[in-house]
Amino acid sequence: MKTFNTTGPIKQEKNYYISHRLNEREIRFLIDQEKYFVLHAPRQSGKTTAIVAFVKELNQEGRYKALYINIESAQAARSDFIKGLTIILNNFKLAILDNFGAKDSGLVFLEKILETKNINGASFGEFLQFWSQNSDKPILLFIDEIDSLVGDTLISVLRQLCAGYINRPKSFPQAVCFVGVRDVRDYRIWSDSDQATVLGGSAFNIKAESLTLADFSKEQLTDLYNQHTQETGQKFTQEALDYAFYLTQGQPWLTNALAYQACFKDKTEHTTTITKDILETAKEALIKRQDTHLDVLYSRLNEPRVRNVIDAVINSDTTMQLSEDNDDVKYVIDLGLIKIDQHNLWIANPMYKEVLPRALSSAMQLKLSSRSVDYKNPDGTLNMHKLLEKFVQFYRENSADWLKDVHYKESGPHLLLMAFLQRIINGGGTIHREYALGRGRVDLSIHYGTQRILVEIKVKRSERTLDEGLEQTANYMDQVGDTEGHLVIFNPHKDISWDEKVFTRVERFNDKVITVWGL
Repeated sequence: MKTFNTTGPIKQEKNYYISHRLNEREIRFLIDQEKYFVLHAPRQSGKTTAIVAFVKELNQEGRYKALYINIESAQAARSDFIKGLTIILNNFKLAILDNFGAKDSGLVFLEKILETKNINGASFGEFLQFWSQNSDKPILLFIDEIDSLVGDTLISVLRQLCAGYINRPKSFPQAVCFVGVRDVRDYRIWSDSDQATVLGGSAFNIKAESLTLADFSKEQLTDLYNQHTQETGQKFTQEALDYAFYLTQGQPWLTNALAYQACFKDKTEHTTTITKDILETAKEALIKRQDTHLDVLYSRLNEPRVRNVIDAVINSDTTMQLSEDNDDVKYVIDLGLIKIDQHNLWIANPMYKEVLPRALSSAMQLKLSSRSVDYKNPDGTLNMHKLLEKFVQFYRENSADWLKDVHYKESGPHLLLMAFLQRIINGGGTIHREYALGRGRVDLSIHYGTQRILVEIKVKRSERTLDEGLEQTANYMDQVGDTEGHLVIFNPHKDISWDEKVFTRVERFNDKVITVWGL
């Protein structure tokens, strides 16, 4: 039985698979024009699977000698570039033997240089020159995980490729494709030999294009899930298919992981039709389990360049001047964490909207001991007024100590409120988050049994904040159908006393009753 793949490259005989995701026409054009280029996309988005299949196709056509190689193992060498080049050349030796046989000219050269251990800072370029000169076909290289290399090892590889570029195609590879998470422009390389940071763009100024690999379309997600239906008979409702695309926005790992959790973990009897509710349960399981893909996202959140952007997005700060041209924004887009839509920066998909604030507030959640039973009415419904009243008191007494060590300074109060609510809501309901840089607010829609409660968060930046917040809260309540509304306004001004900041009052906007909480 085939399954949904969540680890490593696809094996078509074992995994459901969506093909033809590369822009082959553009890649073939770059190859014919003898260009060196980049294919970058977030981790586990299908790059390796697509490139390996494309390289096989190129070799079957017989016009070129195309080689795919993964050089991630050289990461361990870090700035010891001789050690790094030795690992890379040994990887080439194994790849050439596996793909072209023991008589290939490149293999003969590599065996000699590796046996004599006569490797220097020019050996990689010399190998590529010899191999190209002695090959009966132009050579194409597809180098995967190049952006995993560190320091002088990466600089050495880039500069040797630049040095030989002018001699292509007879004395150097005709085309080289770097496959990785980041574009070359985003490489920030510390050189021990130069005692300086070297930018990837300056070390590799021969790049012609940067290509990306698109996420699944809704039709492709449906095709993938239908492969499972055809294999097992297990069906998805149309609502479930729509919801899967909404949650993942076609991000390949999320698309596969969500279905794998639902079909092979939660509902192993394939006579059960997969519904929206089943996918909602699967989503929560994925978030709580923190699989490798999500764990990698968490680690990225600690990078200063990522923190700068994500902090502003979670805070929905309208004062931050971050645009698509900003280098940090480009970097975080390349990592697949955010997207640009209608001139706003958004978290890339609803799954990540849940994952990121939960990850950033997980330590806070563990320290909170509140129980949902403490905030229930006699009929079992959630007493949101009592809950927020408790949070106001907690925030007043503890926020200074809790927030002083938080890396995400601007969004710290938002994260603390989210952690407080998550701790209470867990097990009895769900929180749906909506936030983006430039919106000036964060919307939390709490579903607790039949209750639909909106909590809107704003930062007081002017005297108009309250009026704007009331209008936004009422409009969003109307849009999503929430029947209870709360507006929480954080006042960041340190020269104002707590007695002036803290207040609670009930306001009415249009036909909506909204409780306002000042902090």
